[in-house]
Amino acid sequence: MKKLSLVVDMYGCPNRCKHCWLGHMPNCKMADKTDEFLIEYFKPYFENITYYSWLREPDYCDDYRQRWMKDNEISIQGRPMRFELASFYRLVRDEEYVKFLKEVGVKKVQLTFFGLETMTDFYIGRKNAYNELLLATDILISNGIAPRWQAFIFEDNKNEIVKLLDVIDKQNLYERCASFGEEFKFFVHAGSCDGENVKQYPIRIQKENIPKQLIPYYWEYDNILEEKECVKLLLESHEKIIFETSEDIVLNISNDLDVYFNYTHMTKPWIIGNILKDDAKELVRKIVEGDTYALNMIRNCSYSELVKRYGDTTSTKVFTLDDYKMYMVNRYLDDCAN
Repeated sequence: MKKLSLVVDMYGCPNRCKHCWLGHMPNCKMADKTDEFLIEYFKPYFENITYYSWLREPDYCDDYRQRWMKDNEISIQGRPMRFELASFYRLVRDEEYVKFLKEVGVKKVQLTFFGLETMTDFYIGRKNAYNELLLATDILISNGIAPRWQAFIFEDNKNEIVKLLDVIDKQNLYERCASFGEEFKFFVHAGSCDGENVKQYPIRIQKENIPKQLIPYYWEYDNILEEKECVKLLLESHEKIIFETSEDIVLNISNDLDVYFNYTHMTKPWIIGNILKDDAKELVRKIVEGDTYALNMIRNCSYSELVKRYGDTTSTKVFTLDDYKMYMVNRYLDDCAN
């Protein structure tokens, strides 16, 4: 029997980040007992179900402690994980929140920057976000939790990302984390090219423009490719496009109860079905068998066909090969849907 994780947008998100791989969705609180309803909906078909009440911002509800307890209580056999994610929005507004993070065993928390104040506020979509990230860093360290700073790099903010190195030095972040036996980490990357981040394709960083100071911090720098290199590799491979459902199925569920796999952004071509509108048995069959619009459309395609249509043989924009494959798939599906 396959395992199922339900990742549900129960409360929304305070940010409108321009890199969000899921895409922007309206914020609204889902109806009470939606969580129990979803568990009961899938319970006849899965013996192991793990429930997550957040899809975007973790703990974005006032009763986050009780919410975490309930996520654990209603999960069947499986138990939700904390990963390295927390709400910096809540960290700076609720002094009890960091205590909660300690209680549930959080040792590291990832914080996302786009440069200094102006750039970070712009890309997160909220004024004062940069200053809140710095304050959240201090709160975490003061409570023995190590911050992990990630920075998304584009052509328009590459020089500001370099300036973050000075901020890190001035804040003595490596030394402060080492004082309680943890390691501060800083890494840079361009992110995937789906969701909101696909809109940044025109300013996606070109490999030759990555500042030399950032190369030691660039995530898996030796494995990134220029777009033209991706195109060449895929033209030669003739690899068919296959998304196989694994033994561990992860579903993203929007606040209007549309259901998606967690492969990529939550757009119309990727909808599997809707909890309120579709028969449960039929929806589960589609999930388990991969019988969905998106998967059926791409099943008989090869990546070589897609890069012939959409690939740029002159581009030096950086990608991992897997991210570029998904970018090609979504270009094709968007055309099909339109």
